[in-house]
Amino acid sequence: MNKYHLFKINITKLNIISILILVFTIIFTYLLFPSSMKDIILLFDDIRMCILLLPLMIFYFSLHELFHALGYIINGANPKKITFGMELEKSVFYCLCKDNVTRTNILFSLMYPLFFIGIVTYILGIIFNSPMLTLLSILNISGASGDILYFLFIIRLDKDILFSELDDGTSFAIISKKDPSKYNHYGLDYVGVVDSIPRNDFKILKISKLSLVVLIISIIAIVFGMFI
Repeated sequence: MNKYHLFKINITKLNIISILILVFTIIFTYLLFPSSMKDIILLFDDIRMCILLLPLMIFYFSLHELFHALGYIINGANPKKITFGMELEKSVFYCLCKDNVTRTNILFSLMYPLFFIGIVTYILGIIFNSPMLTLLSILNISGASGDILYFLFIIRLDKDILFSELDDGTSFAIISKKDPSKYNHYGLDYVGVVDSIPRNDFKILKISKLSLVVLIISIIAIVFGMFI
């Protein structure tokens, strides 16, 4: 009989990995594309660009979640089962699917934002000398650390497993007859086994109070940035 094996991402380890990826990507850019790195640094001399950076980051990270949703839908998930959330207290934006999805579906969904608005846009930013696009791509690659952890864990599991998400944005279940916790799951804490998980808590959109405050500040920053 299939069981729900619960895992929860370790936020502390996740943040450490994000920082390491960020540092690596910055060093990579500095060594291979020094002029692009110089242009990125010069962005911070422009007051208007500094003001607009926060709302642009929020837009880009929201776009990241939309690409997760696109990955879900293209690979068979019901669009009506997709929900979104923003909880800056946990340092997460998230896209959740209320369906149990296949291993192939979740693997593609995890990689869509990293590839399309991380790697591809990074290359385009370098080619077309767009320091803001390059910077946003670097931040997106760093922000995809959770996706990378999930991917490296799930890709080693059996092809017949199903993936199921909880509504907190940081937990998921692997539905399998076998125990997936025997595989190395660095950055993920194994919680245990249950017979099912609740589905009633999911909302179409979930925004925490802190996230709402940041969104309001971002809107003000956009308006202010337009007039300076």
